[in-house]
Amino acid sequence: MSQKEFYNLTKDLPLESGGVLKKPTVAYNTYGKLNKNKDNVVWIFHALTAASNVDEWWEGLVGKEKLFNPADHYIVCANILGSCYGSTGPNSINPDTNQPYFHSFPDITIRDIVNSLIELKKHLGINKIKMAVGGSCGGYQVLEWLLMDPATIENYTICVTSPKESAWGIAVHTAHRTAIELDSTWKQNSEEAGLNGMKGARQIGLLFYRNHEIYHQHQNEENNEKIKDFKSTSYLKYQGEKLAKRFSPISYYKLTEVLDTHNIARGRDKEIKDTLKRIKQKGLVVSISSDLLCPPTEQQFMARHLPNAQYGLIDSLYGHDGFLLEYEKIGKIIQEAFPELNL
Repeated sequence: MSQKEFYNLTKDLPLESGGVLKKPTVAYNTYGKLNKNKDNVVWIFHALTAASNVDEWWEGLVGKEKLFNPADHYIVCANILGSCYGSTGPNSINPDTNQPYFHSFPDITIRDIVNSLIELKKHLGINKIKMAVGGSCGGYQVLEWLLMDPATIENYTICVTSPKESAWGIAVHTAHRTAIELDSTWKQNSEEAGLNGMKGARQIGLLFYRNHEIYHQHQNEENNEKIKDFKSTSYLKYQGEKLAKRFSPISYYKLTEVLDTHNIARGRDKEIKDTLKRIKQKGLVVSISSDLLCPPTEQQFMARHLPNAQYGLIDSLYGHDGFLLEYEKIGKIIQEAFPELNL
């Protein structure tokens, strides 16, 4: 187990939007110890509604006798800005008003998040990251760090991710936000503003995080006489309620906007492929065969243009969420790609 810790940046964080976050806080967990040579760091980047407790949400890969073992590695996972699990976000106090930011929380980007993580890296005394690992928007953070601070990361693994948010992804996120906006409480300055709308947004998300086949396997009705109270309905309502008990609607809304900003070529190149060619470190790009949200074609494009990356396809029915569930397959493909790291 690891206790969540907090790092208060010693200076304001400039934002891509032109504003600043005044001395924001980054919440993080660490596992294991930094060795004498400082060469055993594994940094794991979480996805949309996860937190820094990576030993819980990726328990099949992080922990004693797992691929990323605290006995061998110094494992770091930090909560992203804009979230509601300890890092500065909409529910945090705005130092200018001494009131929560709520809807006034500034627009931030993946690059702003990575800048805050680079400050945390300095605070922790880390010079090199042996392996950076991220799935979904965790992969967005890895890609940006590789470009913003290329001397730090030595190897990387990115799963079910992309070099820019696709038109498809932006459309999905727009539907999420519309569901929240239609909640009559949405414009209130409250931690629960838009709560019921977020339940609907989560239900939309679960259509894209999984797929037709997995719903058929687990939610199909065998009773031909049934005309109400369907398994799929109960499942989606349960998932909406489950998220509402643990996550902030304003954070959810703002973070989907953050995802839409993702484009590694912005301010760098006219073509995404040219930006990918800048990334020289050894890498692994992983797809899930049934992923609807970030389909394998996106990862295949990256693997073709990343100069030193391997590509791995995992056959799974679990769709986008497969990166959270297919522990053994992901662990095996990482070990095969990086035999020299003795993971």
